[in-house]
Amino acid sequence: MGETRLDLDRIRSARQVIDPVFLDTPLYECGPLGRRLGCAVSVKLETANPVRSFKARGTELVTSLLTGNGAGEVVCASAGNLGQALAWSARRRGVHATVVASRQAPAAKLDGIRALGAELELVDGDIEHARERADWIARRRGIRLVEDSLDIETCEGAATIGLELAAGPPFDAVLIALGGGAMATGVGHVLKALRPEAEVICVQPAGAPAMTRSWHARRVVTTDSADTIADGVAGRHPIPEVLDDLLQVADDAVLVQEESIVAGMRDLLDLAGLVVEPSAALGVAAVLEDRERFAGRHVVTVICGGNVDPGAYRRWVHA
Repeated sequence: MGETRLDLDRIRSARQVIDPVFLDTPLYECGPLGRRLGCAVSVKLETANPVRSFKARGTELVTSLLTGNGAGEVVCASAGNLGQALAWSARRRGVHATVVASRQAPAAKLDGIRALGAELELVDGDIEHARERADWIARRRGIRLVEDSLDIETCEGAATIGLELAAGPPFDAVLIALGGGAMATGVGHVLKALRPEAEVICVQPAGAPAMTRSWHARRVVTTDSADTIADGVAGRHPIPEVLDDLLQVADDAVLVQEESIVAGMRDLLDLAGLVVEPSAALGVAAVLEDRERFAGRHVVTVICGGNVDPGAYRRWVHA
């Protein structure tokens, strides 16, 4: 593995800062799902926590540093999960959080942000427009802007998932949802250091392919639009520093179709009893689209989020 911005000692130390409610999440082999997919499948369940996603592993580090420096306010742009996580961590430490999100974001995620006490500002457009507004707010108020995946705390917080995977039973490959890249670079960095034999495979929707195209081109490739139900990974402008890290730690990056994402959500419900948002089904979707590649192997899929509007979920899964 070449050099990245991440540091294994800092990642290990992060476990002392992150609230234990977000650590040591369930990791178990799901027999029915494995029989359906033709390979052994273990799930790493990152929804069994107060914000139902992995994002608080990173926001715990961010807000700890803020309070250590005497800062009392923070802002971020979010598709929903980062905003809920930042709101939770900020409230815990007495920090005022502002979250900028798209009006198009799932209502369940926006309601969650409000319920956790954050100031929520909605903008027209997508996550890229929310980032522009959050940057403006940070500069105007002179406060910390949390930039998911660019800020090393978000990557090294997510990387603690990798420590837990490395401490568990052996596996052949891990399937990681790819959006901005915090989880992929974080988990990938740890596994390349501690489990180098494990294949790190990133999965992204074909309707939001910017980071996957960038990984294959080895340079930043942007897109004009994103069209996917997997709102949590629908960015259009990859961050160069994150791409550089991803190139060092990922073995592959693949794209999957919308129908496979829905099928993955349905399989996770029917065979694992898990209600997940579309981004969390990307790993299963990847196996469904390339069964031969994974046949007879043991794969881990990270179930990264479970914040989904009930109405939309029912339409997708029960169609």
